[in-house]
Amino acid sequence: MIPRYSRPEMAALWRDETRFEIWLEIETHACEAMAQIGMIPEAAARAVREKGRVEAARIAEIERETRHDVIAFLTNLAESVGPEARFVHQGMTSSDVLDTCLAVQLTRAADILIQDTDELLAVLERRAFAEKDTPCVGRSHGIHAEPTTFGLKLAGFYAEFRRNRDRLSAARSEIATCAVSGTVGTYATIDPRVEAHVAEALGLAVEPVSTQVIPRDRHAMFFATLGVIAGSVERLATEIRHLQRSEVGEAEEFFARGQKGSSAMPHKRNPILSENLTGLARLVRSAVVPAMENVALWHERDISHSSVERMIAPDATVTLDFALARLTNIVDQLVIYPEAMKRNLARFGGLVNSQRVLLALTQAGMAREDAYRVVQENAMAAWRKGGDFHTHLNSDPAVTAVLDDTTLAALFTDASVATDVIFERVFGRRSYKE
Repeated sequence: MIPRYSRPEMAALWRDETRFEIWLEIETHACEAMAQIGMIPEAAARAVREKGRVEAARIAEIERETRHDVIAFLTNLAESVGPEARFVHQGMTSSDVLDTCLAVQLTRAADILIQDTDELLAVLERRAFAEKDTPCVGRSHGIHAEPTTFGLKLAGFYAEFRRNRDRLSAARSEIATCAVSGTVGTYATIDPRVEAHVAEALGLAVEPVSTQVIPRDRHAMFFATLGVIAGSVERLATEIRHLQRSEVGEAEEFFARGQKGSSAMPHKRNPILSENLTGLARLVRSAVVPAMENVALWHERDISHSSVERMIAPDATVTLDFALARLTNIVDQLVIYPEAMKRNLARFGGLVNSQRVLLALTQAGMAREDAYRVVQENAMAAWRKGGDFHTHLNSDPAVTAVLDDTTLAALFTDASVATDVIFERVFGRRSYKE
């Protein structure tokens, strides 16, 4: 987590000060619940609420001696609360604080990422409708396939990120659980009503069986979801990188006045932001396997997961937050070149219409195998020897025997693309609404 790839709101969520504030909130709610059911004096809970303060630097100083962060926190808290601090953390264990805090942080991180995704979806929707009928070539294996539209490309990415939003919402629900159940999770030293109070106060659900720690399958699913979203970020970034290649030139990242593309070559306009996203996506996905491996803890608990989560939780959420915001900006300012799209679509004299010719020949009575051979031979001639695919077909007696000039020419007009049907499926309508 470095400033270059961090945004303030998400980064602040993982500061030591924020973490200790959440710990204090957990302990305060727990004390108030204990006071309500008579476990501790009401005056003690009131003292924690009114006088409780913690300081990150002081906790770090104490931890250097205790080598235990929660004990250092409690010691610092006692310095501000006074004698009533002896009632703090009654019947609780460190994991009650640590795991519940992490659930709060990941839930808040999910909220930020959901907002990021909503902003990206809004931009994708606007640009998709703007380019709904902009024809371009569709490619499979990197090779010209058949015509599509640039709007359909963007609609596909919109649908993918809409699924990602749903996944993120589900991951948020799954991670938002609270555990205040004491050692090995049996409530032997603490009343379950305390946990219920803390959970409600923090907007969390109660973990059904905590075994002292919240089960890590929840966290594995959370980070796996981030990994999937990172994959979608990279897929869109990779598409932009391809389209910006000199040989393609159909779209490019916005190039600002005064921007420089190369220290050596003044002509360069490189897709640096999309390339950056490709790298950041790898970092986010690198958190997935460690999160999966954290699931298999020993017995009721161990801390092999702790060091992993202290690193991957801030790194993955901060990086994905930055990546989604950067991607939104790229799409918002993406420069489109419709004329280049038309030129690419027309290369090789209409080879992209080969399937239409194949179907017309079969409908005119030619066997499919024969039709495929005839179309392929003429396509390869246009590909290797140059010339126009349409012209090659018009010179082939096997074709002209079954297709007249008018019918053949009609196959080389603009292809019919079912944009209205697809847009209605994706957006629920065919036209853009502000």
